[in-house]
Amino acid sequence: MQRLKTRAQFQAVLAGATVARTAHFALHRCALAAPAGAEPLFTTEDVWLGAMVPKRWARRAVTRNAIKRQIYTVSAAAPDATLPRAAHVVRLRAAFDRKQFVSASSDKLKAAVRAELQQLLERAATARA
Repeated sequence: MQRLKTRAQFQAVLAGATVARTAHFALHRCALAAPAGAEPLFTTEDVWLGAMVPKRWARRAVTRNAIKRQIYTVSAAAPDATLPRAAHVVRLRAAFDRKQFVSASSDKLKAAVRAELQQLLERAATARA
C-alpha cells in the first residue's frame, strides 16, 4: 500500500467518486490511469491511500494525528480484497463529540474511530461488488 503525498494526488482523488460514507467519514476513490499526454500522478499499480482530517472537525493536533494513525492502521490491517488497486482518500467529515470523548487521544476515541473505519471499508467493499 502506497501513501498519497502530493496536493495534486489528493485533488485528483477528491474529484473522483465518493464510494462510501459513515457518520464521521467519507471514502473517495479514483482510477490510477492518467489522461492521455499527462504525466501520471501514481507511479505504481497498487492501492494508494491518503487521510484528510481537517482542523475544522478535529481542533486538537493530538486528535488529528490519532485519527490519521487509526486510518492507516485499519486500512493496512484490512485484507487486500477490501480496497481495489486505485487511489483512495479517507476524509473526516464531522466532528466527534467532545463531551463524549473528553480526552484528546483516549482509547475510547480510538476504538470508536477504528470501529467506524471498519464499517466504512465494509461499505466500500459492498459498493464495489
